[in-house]
Amino acid sequence: MKPMLRFDVALLVAIAALVPGPATAQVKTEVPAAVPGAKPVAVERIKIHGASLEGNLEGDAVDRDVLVLLPPSYARERTRRYPVVYALHGYSIGAEQWSQEIHVPQTIEGAFAKGAREVIVVLPDSKTAHNGSMYSSSVTTGDFEQFIARDVVAYVDAHYRTLPDRRSRGLVGHSMGGYGATRIGMKHADVFGSLYIMSPCCLSARGAGPANTDLEKAVANAKAPSELAGLSFGMRAQLATAAAWSPNPKAPPFYFDLPTRDGAPRPEILAKWAANSPLAFLDQYIGQLRQYRAIAIDVGDQDGLRVDTGKLHDALDQYGVAHRFEIYAGTHTSAVADRFQNHVLPFFSDSLCADARCK
Repeated sequence: MKPMLRFDVALLVAIAALVPGPATAQVKTEVPAAVPGAKPVAVERIKIHGASLEGNLEGDAVDRDVLVLLPPSYARERTRRYPVVYALHGYSIGAEQWSQEIHVPQTIEGAFAKGAREVIVVLPDSKTAHNGSMYSSSVTTGDFEQFIARDVVAYVDAHYRTLPDRRSRGLVGHSMGGYGATRIGMKHADVFGSLYIMSPCCLSARGAGPANTDLEKAVANAKAPSELAGLSFGMRAQLATAAAWSPNPKAPPFYFDLPTRDGAPRPEILAKWAANSPLAFLDQYIGQLRQYRAIAIDVGDQDGLRVDTGKLHDALDQYGVAHRFEIYAGTHTSAVADRFQNHVLPFFSDSLCADARCK
């Protein structure tokens, strides 16, 4: 097996555990026991039009699947308004698989039954032709950063009884979704008031390692994304990263630039990838981060992302940005359902405003 770009390691370490075999496989997580007496949550499967995604060169869907989970009291208390938690999935899966990995609605019902304040939970789908948008802004995939921060939030506020205030909106994500929560969180503190980052991928930039021309050849010989579907997980991840971070509207049919050419690193493309690394641009958004009511970060002690996640914690500490940080016992995915029920939702219960008069 030929070595891959070292830059890919930042992504692959984060997401490889999501896919034990084929890219569509479902990982298993430890499921918290059902809480006796928990009241049912209603699940609505809707589509939200992404104005921010219109005209994307990759041909990714503009009308996106979204899961909306409504708390037990929603149908009964018809004048009550609720905080909203937006939860972002990882690479190679969509919202439906993400709901299975975090075992909703059971974990949401369990969190409420154990005392967490009721919220609406929204799971938007950001899967693309190459299995992941990176929640980034690209003419190739569309502007998924704005899709989440603007299109989805505006739709949910218009169609559900929300508290339409940043102090009542939370953003959480895992793996690629953790990267998305980090990236979007830094740039959109005007939209969200509390932030939870789970095992984020892709935080730091790396240079190119030993050459591997297999991916270049595959892309050069293909005419459609479907012809690349059989590539290895790592290669597909690199295609997704290129589409998100090094788009090229003059390079059909895939409209991106790879970080190597003829096996040699392309510094100008690697610079674009580095520019999308949160540890590289965090310094520009300290003022935004300080606006959050609360920030939490966690990662498993057996997760390859532990080191970079620790660097994010250290950077926030350096600037005196208040946050909580936890390294828990687990791999990249083993505890994600438990974390969602027993840590993420209680965190938002404590930090989100549940009343329009909240200060």
